[in-house]
Amino acid sequence: MIIYLTFNDAPSGIYSSQVIDVVKFMRERTNSNVRLVAFISLRGFTVNRKKIRNELADAIVLPMVPGIKRWRSNALTLKLLLLFNKPQLIVGRSVLATHLAFLYNKCKVVYDGRGAIAAEWKEYKVVTDVNMVAEIDALEKQAIQNSDYRIAVSEQLVNHWQEKFDYAGSRHSIIPCTINKVFQEISITEQSIFEARKNLGFNSSDLVFIYSGSVSGWQSFKLLYEFIKPVLLSNTTAKLLFISDKDDNITKLESEFGNRILCRKVAPSQVPALLLAGDYGLLIREQSVTNKVASPVKFAEYLACGLSVIISENLGDYTNFVELNECGCVLGATQNFATIIPEEKLRLRQLALKNFTKEQFVKSYLNLAEVATQK
Repeated sequence: MIIYLTFNDAPSGIYSSQVIDVVKFMRERTNSNVRLVAFISLRGFTVNRKKIRNELADAIVLPMVPGIKRWRSNALTLKLLLLFNKPQLIVGRSVLATHLAFLYNKCKVVYDGRGAIAAEWKEYKVVTDVNMVAEIDALEKQAIQNSDYRIAVSEQLVNHWQEKFDYAGSRHSIIPCTINKVFQEISITEQSIFEARKNLGFNSSDLVFIYSGSVSGWQSFKLLYEFIKPVLLSNTTAKLLFISDKDDNITKLESEFGNRILCRKVAPSQVPALLLAGDYGLLIREQSVTNKVASPVKFAEYLACGLSVIISENLGDYTNFVELNECGCVLGATQNFATIIPEEKLRLRQLALKNFTKEQFVKSYLNLAEVATQK
């Protein structure tokens, strides 16, 4: 048995595509018995447990001991569970899940590195407890160095491990954030584009930019604003759609540009239908270690829906990908924006299907299954 272990990750679109879909894929393509074990916050526990189990009925969803600083206190619950299940391998999603797996101490452990965790905690105040922040560098280093195998979401993340944590091994696989099935199943046609635009009140001549994602603790609005304001001022057909919650920054843009700014909050399964209406997807982020090693799933989702990507410099492996594959532009480069024709949208979609579906990384997932059986 393989246990995929998450800690303090609430259900979301990211959780669905990068955790639940991964478990389902590994079951199907590696013929392994893979179970999801998720420790989630007591706050909203019943609702969030139901959300996870609605997508994966046999998921084991457990309440965390309150307070992330008490993360070690969850080890006893996990040990009792695992003594019953007797896994050969635990895949720990991020640092603390991996350390809980270490405390079990009876099977192999894979560190699923989702980013530069210590840097993210410090740059974006993800955790504010001073003792936890002081400890996270050592915990991340141990997760990287003491695991039997590693997953990294980007080549840049492996470079970071080498430079920051003295990682010198080769037992790792690069598996970027991949699209889920709803993005693989959409159809890009003139009719589907027309319907998507019509539903949002756009016409065929509108130049549609889209930002999809969270605006919680938004660090990069200033960069987005500096990019989009001149575009909106110089082109009266330009529109901007946010697929997100509304916040004060979006309200500010609405006050300046009125109905040329739209905001829609929808379920993850409905996002592709909105993305089909766009020409350009915005992936604009500030320069930080967190962003330098990132693998934003929105990049792949934009491409899968036929959007050309406007991306910041030094964003994971994807700034170079954009330049090599001519699938967008790097922020700051001179660009004459025009609506994207259906033929080009199909080309962009094929790039996503070729590079960012889980099927493209089946050999890496098979490697994980082999780790479980190695002596």
